[in-house]
Amino acid sequence: MTSPTSISNPTSTSNSAMRDRWDAVMMPNYGTPPIALDHGRGVRVWDVEGNEYLDFVAGIAVSALGHAHPAIVDAVREQVGKLAHTSNLTAHEPGLALAKRLIELIGAPGRVFFANSGAEANECALKLARRHGRAGGEADGRTEIVAAHGSFHGRTLGALAITGSPAKREPFAPLPGPVAFVDYGDADALRGAVTERTAALFLEPALGEGGVVPPPPGYLAAARRVCDDAGALLVIDEVQSGIGRTGHWFASLAEGVRPDVLTLAKGLGGGLPIGACVGLGAAAELFRPGDHGSTFGGNPVSCAAALAVLDTIAREDLLGHARRAGERMARRLAGIDSTLVSGQRGAGLWRAVALSGQHAAAIEAAARQRGLLVNAVRPDVLRLAPPLLVTEAEIDDAVDRLASAIDAVAIDAVAGGAEATSAVNGASTSQGTNQESEQ
Repeated sequence: MTSPTSISNPTSTSNSAMRDRWDAVMMPNYGTPPIALDHGRGVRVWDVEGNEYLDFVAGIAVSALGHAHPAIVDAVREQVGKLAHTSNLTAHEPGLALAKRLIELIGAPGRVFFANSGAEANECALKLARRHGRAGGEADGRTEIVAAHGSFHGRTLGALAITGSPAKREPFAPLPGPVAFVDYGDADALRGAVTERTAALFLEPALGEGGVVPPPPGYLAAARRVCDDAGALLVIDEVQSGIGRTGHWFASLAEGVRPDVLTLAKGLGGGLPIGACVGLGAAAELFRPGDHGSTFGGNPVSCAAALAVLDTIAREDLLGHARRAGERMARRLAGIDSTLVSGQRGAGLWRAVALSGQHAAAIEAAARQRGLLVNAVRPDVLRLAPPLLVTEAEIDDAVDRLASAIDAVAIDAVAGGAEATSAVNGASTSQGTNQESEQ
């Protein structure tokens, strides 16, 4: 009989066995996941051992309608039973309907390119920027991109090149360029960096992987003016913030700022892989036939799922719900009384708990032990991004579990500090005794 922890057993149902199997066959680019999920329903998921969790990660802000939502299940089942794939050599109704819907939601003339992910959507935007920079026919033209320190735009080489994290970029240098980085939220820095050499400025409405960090009021509007003055494209990466996450379809448009290019993914497909790069105005006409493509991008099944997501958000007023529920979450998070917590921030159902030290990983683990999934997005920041249909009761339950986890880590930190102090004092006494005896 095969051992339950054997990696050769494809039906092993313990988290430890699944971790062993992961380590045996998966590339080591991720850390080994602590648990293996089996199924979900709404805001709750269950691991292979039957443990239940409130899911406040939602696949990193992807599962906008939670898990196994009937609208997505029905749309995918119907479409895959009819036509699953076409390539880009033919048109299909779900893709055309979705493109039209996105343009209508944005409220401006535009055109859409469908991809499979946010990184791919940003790669498309980079190629639009290159076309824009050479629109005058110059041999070199505008080639520089300006992006923000602390930003995240993807892991592919182009998207990585404009990601403001040296630790992520440096192992893969040299990267495409030139790219200039500025401090996020500093409008004066934008004015100095965006010049006649700049093809595009890439910004997020808030730094998602940077810890849900919002800019000062008026920052995106200032970016719009800077780009207009310099003749550069303004590209807004709404991969994480878009499709209702902040309580609006698009965070940038809610601030009255219309970009030249808008990139989307994550919540758009509700769990199915899809990304979109939307060119607006003149940017919609930059590509020429053959400039870009994707075999799987915008496949009928993913587009059908995305249409179901948009329909459900509109029909159930999940934008309004995300704003109201987000305000409740903010109040509850602000009420956590702990020396480990320095504050909370965010918008809608896109929230972060700022910590006074590098406790995020320990709190994430303690929360998981209490049946709550949150994300240690930075060593000192926890990110919470539950499905848009989360209830007030589920928010209250989640914050109670999080507060308990924080208290447990705080107790461990105090105990660890006391042990460390005792050890140091003991070492000092021992050292003094040895010195005295030597003298």
